[in-house]
This record gives sequence, C-alpha cells and structure tokens, in this order.
Amino acid sequence: MAGIHITDIEAAINFWRERSPSPEGMALGPELRALAQVYALMVYLRESEADEGTLPDPAREAWLAWFQSTPDTPCIAICSTSQGDDTCKGCGRSFDEVQHWTVMSPSEKRVVWRRITQEASAWRFNRYAERAR
Repeated sequence: MAGIHITDIEAAINFWRERSPSPEGMALGPELRALAQVYALMVYLRESEADEGTLPDPAREAWLAWFQSTPDTPCIAICSTSQGDDTCKGCGRSFDEVQHWTVMSPSEKRVVWRRITQEASAWRFNRYAERAR
C-alpha cells in the first residue's frame, strides 16, 4: 500500500479547520481530532508517511473527504504518451501511471501528484498552467 505523506495530512487538517471551525477555538471536531492524532503520532515517530491500510477509520474517512475535494487527475488534455513518450509532457505522469490511473488508490494517486508537483517540469506547471486551473 502507498503511504499518505504528512503534507497531505496537513492539507486535510487545514481543509477541515476551514470547513468546520471551532466556535470557541478550543474544541476540535471529530474529523480534525482523528487527523490530529495521526499527525501527532507521525511527528512523534518522525515518520513522513502514514500507511493507508492502517489509518484509523475516522482519520481515513476525513482524509478521503479532503481527497475528494482535490482534482482527480493532473491531465491537461495534452498527452504525449499517446505519441510514444515514456513520460507525458503535459502532466508529468509515466505511461503506466496514465494507463492505470483509474484503478489506483487515492494514496497511490497522491504519491504521483506529489512527485510531479515536486519535479514541476510538466507543461501543467509552466507552459500551460492556465489549463491546470
């Protein structure tokens, strides 16, 4: 199973903080509490990834709700893998990643998203950034 990176846990926490803020600033909602427990354990253990398969159900559900709010695919409709490239110039995914995208788990997709975002060499990040919006 793919791991969920700590930055995705942070993004999910921020999503839930914005979505259901604490009225008095002290109490956490159930989604925030579940994600905060995972985050705290990751920090304590100095882990950068949490195993998707062992994530507690409430944290997994909260993370998946955040995941559903993100774009599903990095595709910008300029696919060079169909022209024989091993890596798509448009989105930065490999041929196999493009082919298997629909059957990948949410955390597997996020691993790919993280890699292509860090590389930032695909056209979606420069030449055709307006298509990615």
